[in-house]
Amino acid sequence: MARFTKIQVCRTVIDTVMVPVFYHKDVETAEQVVKACYEGGVRAFEFTNRGDFAHEVFAELNKWAAQHCPDMVMGVGSVVDPGTAALYMQLGANFVVGPLFNADVAKVCNRRSVPYIPGCATATEIGWAQESGADIVKVFPAGNVGGPSFVKNIKAPMPWLQVMVTGGVEPTEENLTNWMKAGVSAIGMGSKLFPKEVIAAKDWAAISAKCREAMGYIAAARNK
Repeated sequence: MARFTKIQVCRTVIDTVMVPVFYHKDVETAEQVVKACYEGGVRAFEFTNRGDFAHEVFAELNKWAAQHCPDMVMGVGSVVDPGTAALYMQLGANFVVGPLFNADVAKVCNRRSVPYIPGCATATEIGWAQESGADIVKVFPAGNVGGPSFVKNIKAPMPWLQVMVTGGVEPTEENLTNWMKAGVSAIGMGSKLFPKEVIAAKDWAAISAKCREAMGYIAAARNK
C-alpha cells in the first residue's frame, strides 16, 4: 500500500519539480542512488521497470527508503499494462508512470487512489488522459515532440494542465530554464543525471551535487 496519499504525491512532485528516473539491477546501488538524490534535495523518485526481476529490486528499495529516506515518495516508471501497475502498487508504489497512455492502467490506479502519470505526445492523448483522471500528464519524448515550445503552445488552450516532461531533458541551466519558462510542473531526468561512469565509480557525492545544482537552476527559473 502507498505510504503517501494521492494529494501528497502530486503536491510533492509539483513542489520539488525534479523527479530522477533510474533503474539498476543491484539493490545496494539503487539504494545509494536514492540516498544521494535525497541528500541533494529530491523528494520524488521514479524507479523504472526495465529489467528482469525489477519488481523484486523495487520491493527491497522501497522498504529501505521508507526507513532511511522517510520523506522520499517512491514511484515506478515504464509501466504499460494494468497487471504491472497492480504488482508495483502492491509493493507500495506511490505513483505510476508510463511511456504511453493506457486506460486500463488508469482504472487500476484510480481504484487505489494512486497517481497515474501517462506519456502523451498529442493534444488528443492528453485529453484522453485527463478524462481518465490523470492529474499530471507526461509529455514524452519531450525533446522529440516539440520541446519547450510544444508545452507552451499546448498550455495556451489548456492552462490548467500539469505537465511533466521526460526525454531530451538535461541538468543544465539553459535546458532547465527553457522548460520552466514553458510552464512545466515537473521534470523527469534520467541518464544525464546518472552518467554510467559516475555509477561505476560509486561517486554518490557527485550525484547529490548534480541534484542540488539542477534544483538550484529550477528554483531560479521559477522565481523569475
